[in-house]
Amino acid sequence: MGDIIYTSPVIRCLKNQLENVEIHYLTKPSFKFLLDNNPYLDQLHLLQPKLADTISALKKEQFDIVIDLHNSLRSLLVKTQLGVKSSTYKKERLKKWLAIKWKINLIKPDHLVDRYLKTVAFLGIKNDAKAIDYFLPADALSIEKILPHYYNKPYIAFVIGATHFTKRMPNNKVIELCEQLNLPVILLGGKDVEDNANAIHQATIDKTVNMVGKINLNDSVTIVKNAAHVIGFDTGLTHIAEAFNKKLVTIWGSTVPELLGVQPYQVDHHYEAGVELSCRPCSKFGLSACPKKHFNCMKTIELEKIVNFIIHE
Repeated sequence: MGDIIYTSPVIRCLKNQLENVEIHYLTKPSFKFLLDNNPYLDQLHLLQPKLADTISALKKEQFDIVIDLHNSLRSLLVKTQLGVKSSTYKKERLKKWLAIKWKINLIKPDHLVDRYLKTVAFLGIKNDAKAIDYFLPADALSIEKILPHYYNKPYIAFVIGATHFTKRMPNNKVIELCEQLNLPVILLGGKDVEDNANAIHQATIDKTVNMVGKINLNDSVTIVKNAAHVIGFDTGLTHIAEAFNKKLVTIWGSTVPELLGVQPYQVDHHYEAGVELSCRPCSKFGLSACPKKHFNCMKTIELEKIVNFIIHE
């Protein structure tokens, strides 16, 4: 989800900087909601169960250029079959492997947006230095409907979800952090972290509101959009917060943002919480358990620095 969110400046720059351009976007059906309301897109195509059917439908569009921001076997097959001029995002797989396996970091800390934009530079496209885009649907619920008790009141949105265990801070650390914060905390995340959310809420019942697994993503985005501060792990909703220039704390465990270029983009006030360790990073996208069994990348994060940023920033 985060990778798709960071393609939004590319879409915007293409639409605004080229004359009479028609932009189509191909993605999985599960990510349709991220692009449905983007005004810079002319048409959205969804991958069909059979790739041949997808390619057949795309051929009818008679494209002039294919921009491949995924660089996968599937996108290679699409490009090959369409047989038109193409430009492909360079993933630097070997350099990432060296950084993780041998801690030899040869990757420039360029943001993923800038890496993507290099793919369209041959068209004369320049970075417009604006934030990422996220467009809520016209019928999205207002904050008054989702959290009536917090309408026009300051609160902190805490995104406690993340796909992999090593990207989530242990419950006891989250509880300790919530207890030290000076504003009510709204817990956000998917059904996969409902048990975590219930444990955290029970321990901080006077400080937190548990919305985890109870609302859809766009409702969660509305809560983030209206928050005074946002705290989150390395996950899609945390990155979406960047679209609204939120005062943002990102918490990093086994992954490091510079490796993939996913540090907050065009955000005025941001604190990156992480610990320098010889074993970090241990993966690109997170793991189901700490390979070293100690999980010090999350367990030793200094909560005081997060609290100070929230209170004083």
